Amino acid sequence: MVSQHLPGKADNGTALKERRSLTGGSTQSGMRLYNERLVLSLIRSHGALPKAEIARLTKLSPQTVSVIVRQLEADNLLLKGESLKGKVGQPLQPFSLNPEGAFSIGLKVGRRSGDLVLMGLDGVARKTVHQPYKFPTPSAFLDFARNGIFELMHSLPEMQRNRISGLGIARPFDIWKWEEQAGATHDVLESWKHFDVQAELAKHCPWPVVDCNDATAACAAELLLGRGQRLRDFAYFYVGYFIGGGVVLNGHLYNGPSGNAGAFASVPVVSQEGQQEQLMRSASLFLLERDLRSAGLDESMLWKSVEDWRAAGPLLNDWIDRAAHGLTQAAVSVASVIEPAAIIIDGAMPAAVRHDLVSAVRNRLATFDREGLSPFEVVEGSIGVHARAMGAASLPLFANFMVDQDILFKST
Repeated sequence: MVSQHLPGKADNGTALKERRSLTGGSTQSGMRLYNERLVLSLIRSHGALPKAEIARLTKLSPQTVSVIVRQLEADNLLLKGESLKGKVGQPLQPFSLNPEGAFSIGLKVGRRSGDLVLMGLDGVARKTVHQPYKFPTPSAFLDFARNGIFELMHSLPEMQRNRISGLGIARPFDIWKWEEQAGATHDVLESWKHFDVQAELAKHCPWPVVDCNDATAACAAELLLGRGQRLRDFAYFYVGYFIGGGVVLNGHLYNGPSGNAGAFASVPVVSQEGQQEQLMRSASLFLLERDLRSAGLDESMLWKSVEDWRAAGPLLNDWIDRAAHGLTQAAVSVASVIEPAAIIIDGAMPAAVRHDLVSAVRNRLATFDREGLSPFEVVEGSIGVHARAMGAASLPLFANFMVDQDILFKST
C-alpha cells in the first residue's frame, strides 16, 4: 500500500510555505520574497557572489541586500564562504547556494525504463534510481515510483526530509499510442490511457506534484542546468525510445498553445532509401532495439547498460548513420524557421555514442546548401540519460525559489 512507502501530508516549514504562496511584488511581503528569489537566481546563474556584487546586479541598496542575505542564510538556503581579500576595502565574503537547503524529486515515465532523481538546490543530482523494464502496467510503474521515492527520501537525514519542495513528473504525451513500436499489448496500452500517475501520486505525496512532457523536461534541464544556460535561442533534440525535443526563444522554453512545440518526432525527412518519413522513424532508439532483436542480440542492453553499448557492434554504427541522416535534415529545417544560435543533441545513450552521433550530424551538415540561413552550431547536450528526470526535478525548485529565466540574461 502507498501508506507503507510515503508519509502523510507534512509541514515543510513557514519559509517554504510562504515561497509557494507568494510569487510577485504586489505586497511588501511579496516584494521581499521576490527579492529573495532574485538573489537566489543570480547566485545560481553566476556562482558565489559577495553582497556588494549582488547589490550591483540587482540594483537593490546594500542595506536591503544585507537583510535578504541574512534571511536566506538563516533559512539555510545560502552558505557563507571564506573571505576574499581585495585590493581596496574590507575582505569580501561570497555567498553560494546551500546544496542541502532544499531538495526536489524528479520522476521519468518511460516505455523501457523509469528513472527517479533526488536533486539539491544547486541543481546537482544527489541520488538516482533506474529501473529497466518491458513496458509495465500502470500498477507496476506505480509500485516502482512509490518504492523509489521512499528510497530517495530515506537517503536524506530525517531533519532534511522537510526540505523536499515537490515532485516533478516527466512523461510522454499519449504513451498509449504507437502500439507496434511500443511492443506492448493492446490491453496494457489501453490501461495507460485511463491512468493518471500525477493524480495517483498526489494523493499521498506530502508535497506539490507537477508534470510535463518528457522531452520538454529534458530541454528544461539543458536550459536551466546545462549548456543552454548561456544561449538565448536554441533547438533541442532528445533521442529516446522516440525522439522529441524543445524550443528555447529569448531564454524561455516555448511550449506553444497546446504544449506541443518542439514535437520534432513529426518533422518530415527523406530516408536513406529516398522515401518520405517522419523523423521518429529515422532517429529513435526503438529502431536500434528492433535491429538488435532481429540479429538475435539482447536489445535490453540499451536500457540496462546505459553507459556502454559496444556489444551492439556494427548495428550501432548503422543506426548512428541513419539517425544522423534524419537529424541533419531536421536541424536545417528548424534553423530556417527560428534562427537558433545552436542545435543541441542529447539522448538516453552513452556519452561516447552521443559524441559520435553529433559528429556525424556535423559532417553531414557540411555538405548541405545553407545559403540564406544564419550560422548555427551543432553541439552535444550535457546531461544525458537523466535529463528528463532532472528537468522534472527542477520544476519544483524553480517554482519555489527562483524568478523568471530572464534574470539569467539581464545586463551585468
